[in-house]
Parts: sequence; C-alpha cells; structure tokens
Amino acid sequence: MGIIDDIKYNIRIGNTLLRLIYLNVGVFLAVNIISLLATLFGFKESWYTLSTHLLYMPSNLNELITHLWTILTYMFMHADIWHILFNMLWLYWLGQIFLIYLNSRQLITVYLMGGFAGGGLYLLIYNIFPSFELFRYGSYLVGASASVMAVVFAIATVAPEYVVHLFVIGPVRLKYIALATLIIDLISIQYSNAGGHIAHLGGALLGYVFGLRIRKGSDITAWFSNIFLKKPSLFRRKSKMKIMYRRPPVNDLDYNQEKAEIQKEIDRILDKIAQHGYDSLTRKEKEFLFKAGRHE
Repeated sequence: MGIIDDIKYNIRIGNTLLRLIYLNVGVFLAVNIISLLATLFGFKESWYTLSTHLLYMPSNLNELITHLWTILTYMFMHADIWHILFNMLWLYWLGQIFLIYLNSRQLITVYLMGGFAGGGLYLLIYNIFPSFELFRYGSYLVGASASVMAVVFAIATVAPEYVVHLFVIGPVRLKYIALATLIIDLISIQYSNAGGHIAHLGGALLGYVFGLRIRKGSDITAWFSNIFLKKPSLFRRKSKMKIMYRRPPVNDLDYNQEKAEIQKEIDRILDKIAQHGYDSLTRKEKEFLFKAGRHE
C-alpha cells in the first residue's frame, strides 16, 4: 500500500481527530503548492494578496461583511510550516485526551465554536479599543490556534488532574498546562501578534465554559452539533456494513445492574487516569475504556 493509499485509508476509517488534522494539513499543502507555482511564474505578490483577502479573516468590519466565509476558513489556514506543526501537535496530543472523556462530535464542535469565539473576540477588541485603531485596516487573523486552545481548555476543565508527561519537565497536570498558556497569551498581547493572542483567549474562554457546563451535566455546544453535524460529513465515520442483531431478553433489573457495574468500572479507570495518567492503565483497562466510550 502506497502513501496515498495509506492516507485515503486513514481518512476513510480514521476518527474525527485524524480527519481534522488531515484537513488542516491538506489545506496547508494545497495553498502552498499554489503559492510555489505563483512564485515560479512571477505572481507571488498577486497570489499572496488574493489568498489573504479570500481566506484570512479581516479585522475591518466593512471588509468582513463582504467576506463572511473567512470566519470559517481562517481557522484552517496557517502562515508557515512551524505555525501548522505546533498547532497540529497540540491538537493531536490534547485531542486524544479529549476523546477519552468526551466524544468525536463534541471535539469537532468545540474546535469550530472555539474558532468562532476566538474570531469574535479578535473583532471585538480590534474594533473597540483605540490602541488597535491603526492596525484595524490591513490586519488579518489566520490559524487554528483559537480552535486548538478551545480543545485544550475544554479537556483541562473536564479533567484538570489528568497528568501529562512533558519532555524534560516531567509529569504535569493539565490545569497547569492550560494556566501557563493563558498567562503567556495575556502577557504577549502587548508585544507582537496581538490579534493572534487575543483570539487564543477567545478560544480558551469557550473551552473553559464548555468544560464547566459538561461537569454540571449540560453541553452548550449541543445545539450547534444538532444543526450542523446531523448529516454525514467529512468528520463522521461512514460504514457500508450493516449488522442486524437482537439483544437477548433481559429484565429491567438485570439491565440496570449491568449498566451500573459498567459505569462503576469506567469511574474507577477515570480516577486512575486523573491520579497517575493514561499510561498507567493496563491493556485490558484501555480496551474496556475504548469500547465503553466508542460513540460519535
């Protein structure tokens, strides 16, 4: 099986997290291949101007109202290789933890709504505060960072004690990773890329509120998912196989008891993850958690 076949196979059967990453990488490659061709034929500046106006989100409201689609497209665009590499690594690492506790539909919904929240805060700040007046014209927002921050803060709020083993630093709880990124963004606003850091804060706020509501038993993104993710799409796994089966007759008492035992085991495993990290689980525990939480 060749590389192209491998990618097609992973897109077809992979989970939402992988499809989201493939989409970002695919858009990045397509845009940069066109940019390379434009450079070779002497149209680099024209292509840069065109792609910026068509795909990046402007802070100027008069321009935005004629390019509303950029509210969506900006969160799948990246400025350079390091930009997309950093974002996709964050999304991959934290997205896997997200899917331990939550489902795939919530992942894509938090990603999209985090991007909208980041873009919204960016527009609000740039069009209200006088200090940004000089930057309001010709300033554009680009990158998945706000969306990724929403995922990071969502899972850090749902499972704040989850332990991540960082290179050199060692074991660190998710809540401290989220806090560190928040502080860095707040401080960085006054130095460079203010718009990007402001958007990060918008995504983080969406993720934090989402996580708080999930812990209280409600999902603030459910309405978005019900409207936009009902029909089959790139982010929903499709299967051509249909399996018909009948569940053996069982009375309500036995059924409820079985459900209670399964939930008890799930709670025990999640507590173990929170205290010692995902790597502390046995293979059997990982398989049980995967089967119990495999739904979209």
